[in-house]
Amino acid sequence: MKPPEPSSLAQKQRSFPEWVADAVFYQIFVDRFANGDRSNDLPGNVAWSSAPTRDNTFGGDLQGILDHLPYLQDLGVNALYLTPVFRARSNHKYDTCDYLQVDPAFGSEGLLRRLVSAAHEHGIRIVLDAVFNHCGEGFWAFEDVKRNGASSPYAHWFFVDSFPVRTDPPNYQTCGASAYLPKLNVLNPETRDYLLTVGSHWIEACDIDGWRLDVPWKVPLEFWRLFRARVKQAKPEAYIVGEIWRDPEPWLQGDTCDGVMNYPLREAILDFCVRETMDAEDIDYEMRHGQSAQGRSAPYQLNLLGSHDTPRLLTLCGGDLDRAILSAALLFSSVGAPMIYYGDEVGVTGGNDPDCRKPMPWSEASQERKLFHTFRRLVSARRQHPALRRGSFETVWLRNAVYAFRRRHGQDEILVVLNPRYAVPDLDVPLDQGSAGPRIWHDVLTDEQFVEDQGVLHLGLLPAKKAYLLSADELARAARAR
Repeated sequence: MKPPEPSSLAQKQRSFPEWVADAVFYQIFVDRFANGDRSNDLPGNVAWSSAPTRDNTFGGDLQGILDHLPYLQDLGVNALYLTPVFRARSNHKYDTCDYLQVDPAFGSEGLLRRLVSAAHEHGIRIVLDAVFNHCGEGFWAFEDVKRNGASSPYAHWFFVDSFPVRTDPPNYQTCGASAYLPKLNVLNPETRDYLLTVGSHWIEACDIDGWRLDVPWKVPLEFWRLFRARVKQAKPEAYIVGEIWRDPEPWLQGDTCDGVMNYPLREAILDFCVRETMDAEDIDYEMRHGQSAQGRSAPYQLNLLGSHDTPRLLTLCGGDLDRAILSAALLFSSVGAPMIYYGDEVGVTGGNDPDCRKPMPWSEASQERKLFHTFRRLVSARRQHPALRRGSFETVWLRNAVYAFRRRHGQDEILVVLNPRYAVPDLDVPLDQGSAGPRIWHDVLTDEQFVEDQGVLHLGLLPAKKAYLLSADELARAARAR
């Protein structure tokens, strides 16, 4: 069936997959999460405790994810984003050799189907990685071009300057000037149709719940409009999220993505909570400006503090658990769907790629358990409080580095108080409640309690590097009872 033309999509541009607003995502770099099947290990796999390099492999696979669904359910996440799972030569799999085959080192199509089915039984959705700007040098169509040159039926699938094909240096367009990543000509009708088929195939074959678009700005918007139409035809509630590092506006018009990976918010959170280069007025401006630019799509953005392309959170914090917790508290209380990069919740450290791609430590003795319990509480608070998922955002109070804002949905209300710098004694926060009677506020992270009287919240000493997510006590009790 022919997908609708892009012009007809404009009428549907404000339709979003509603489940995303209630989601807590968890990103898994498949080779590094868990090895559940030794029979598919590559001969050169290194020990799980080894340091990652750009080339070594550890043996993580789909069975490992399936085996650890109880861990993910205990953490409370309800959506997974998996880095590429299709046949490729590298450890990261962003060099696809066959878009219609699961990499044998990860498992099989049948295993992916079982994983998605089991995840759905646990209430967990699964989003895969769409790498359509480029393929790998071992992609079957590119191998044919290398063999047959201009006479190959796939010669127009790529941007080759001359024949025969040379790889050193490449005489064809690549991604990142890397010879092993030939760029695909997605406007060539045959290439386009093949990739659009991939977009719907894995929904139909395995019931996946959406796609994360890799480097989508390198691909014409025309292609992504067609891609969206094909994907939404196969599964209207599928989530399409773009890897966008800068201006998200072109991607939030409703004809390509539902949301983007919110790297600008990440930078603002780190500037405020970790680097101390923003005060409360600065972060408040960034928060409100971002939401205004996103409009109705704001609850469907994918908010993050780290990914396989960034240094680890705890490393950025210089090992300071309080700053990591402060950052996570702001992430989970922001408008949009939060994402945990695997291992950040247990204190995995590391600099840029490849150091940020260490294997998941499964021994509790090697984990930061305080961090884990805090992440689990944050996930629980978000799932228990609709105010954190779908609530309004209101600035309450700003004073130097102390930042207070309110999320509210119906009768549910969360007051967030953040202080990334020095301790503040005898702090009272005005809540503009007029003659409101006394209320007890309960911190969902520490169980501490504070009194509000006549519209003033009495916090007393606000410690340095502290975050509170406060719920009025009667609301907190009701939420815990649900």
